[in-house]
Amino acid sequence: MTKFVRSLRTVRARVWSAAVAAAAVVLTIATFAAQAPAPPAPYTVVSRTTRQPLPVRSVSGQEMFALDDLARLFPLTVREDALAGGLTIAVNAQTIVLTAQQPLASVAGRMISLPAAPVHDGRTWFVPVDFVSRALAPILGSPLELRKPSRLILVGDVRMPRIAGRVETLGAVTRVTLDVAPSTPHQITQAGSHLTIRFDADGLDTPFPSADAPGTPAPGDLRTAANDAFKGAFVGDPAGVLTIELGPRFASFRATDQPAPGGATRIVIDLIAQTETAPVPSAPATAAPAPSTTEPPPLLDLPPIGGLRTIVIDPGHGGDENGARGDKGTLEKNVTLAVARRLKGMLEGRLGVRVLLTRDGDQALPLDQRAAVANNNKADLFISLHANASLRSAIGGAEVFYLDLAEYGDEAQRAAPASAESLPVLGGGSRDIEVMLWEMAQARYIDQSAAFARTVAAALHDRVAMSRRPIQQAPFRVLGGANMPAILIEMGYLSNRQQEQQLAGDDYQNAIAQALVEGIVRFRGASPQGTR
Repeated sequence: MTKFVRSLRTVRARVWSAAVAAAAVVLTIATFAAQAPAPPAPYTVVSRTTRQPLPVRSVSGQEMFALDDLARLFPLTVREDALAGGLTIAVNAQTIVLTAQQPLASVAGRMISLPAAPVHDGRTWFVPVDFVSRALAPILGSPLELRKPSRLILVGDVRMPRIAGRVETLGAVTRVTLDVAPSTPHQITQAGSHLTIRFDADGLDTPFPSADAPGTPAPGDLRTAANDAFKGAFVGDPAGVLTIELGPRFASFRATDQPAPGGATRIVIDLIAQTETAPVPSAPATAAPAPSTTEPPPLLDLPPIGGLRTIVIDPGHGGDENGARGDKGTLEKNVTLAVARRLKGMLEGRLGVRVLLTRDGDQALPLDQRAAVANNNKADLFISLHANASLRSAIGGAEVFYLDLAEYGDEAQRAAPASAESLPVLGGGSRDIEVMLWEMAQARYIDQSAAFARTVAAALHDRVAMSRRPIQQAPFRVLGGANMPAILIEMGYLSNRQQEQQLAGDDYQNAIAQALVEGIVRFRGASPQGTR
């Protein structure tokens, strides 16, 4: 009995020891798993139509792709040579030869180096990430770009500019600077509490979060610089759109483009916050009256580009004059006013110029009075906006007009150099005053107006459909009295059902306005001395 009890105790001790040992093994495995580094984030292979993940494996501190994964995404045929200890990769009738333990590759007979040798784990071969750009890209037959910082592989003709940004606070102005490489056409518009930058691209290579990103800002996220005028920036949906969230005290913005090295563009956006002015103390009775504050000074004292200071936009028709009418009831007077308001905001925001509308409501205005608004305010440019109509519903496209002087005869040509008359002045003496008939005012600017029309037509052509005759001359009365370069834009045909829908929509109206801004920038760049 004593022997039996002793044996039972021995068995219990052994079982307990085994249990303790097993628990120690489990604890060791759990600790190792907790301390093991996380697997590298995958790359994303991007084409014009698809986005596919490409797994990454870390081997001796070197990130690598499995050749089996590459073969699923690219036209690769891998043949292993067991005797030579290497492999041959066929790509579009050309070959890549790799050898184990050698950080070299023969690509179509040309030797190139790799950051590490290929690795065989018994099931598949692994090659360093740089294999894609150094070995595969030269013989693939289509564009292939490896972007390691953003973990992207671009395949084919993919337009995906790199965008980096920073934010600076300059008093009441928050400056958002975006470096875009390569330079990419873009359009900036404001909708409520958001500023949208729409790039002509398939996507954006940027550290900014997507619209559904979590709330905690990450490094490179502009939300870390949030203030009263700026909340943050994120990549919107659809692709190619960067959205800036505006803060509660945002008032207006100004945007400019600047060339940057390497074919890049620097977009500088100044977000201007509302400012509160302290009340002015009442002046003594003997002091001069305080100046009127009905028109506050500009928030930023920045010089306008190319001598441009004032631009007058004329929304055609108004009041009882509806202008053209589409089959669905779209009225020309409403379209012209909507585009004029958009254009005014873009010009003020991007160029910092003074912009006046001949009408900012639904009122009728005589043709001569429209030009008078421009003349009385010493405008540098005059743009009259209209929408066309035709008996043939298939006709469509935008058109740009400048004045045709043929109707005015030889008198118009002689009017170009204004005559001078001597008029008496108070206190004696006289003063020479240039005198020109009202309807002949445009004659002296006809060459500049023609150049302006050509520049605007080219800018419109980049964004909207143009008619078969994109640039024309006509004896429009509204242009005749303008004492500065002047053009008239027919933005499309309301008699064309498709164009009626476009003219009434935000996208087309924004495209027209943005094209006019670009046309003005190009025209002033070609005429740096100003119009006067």
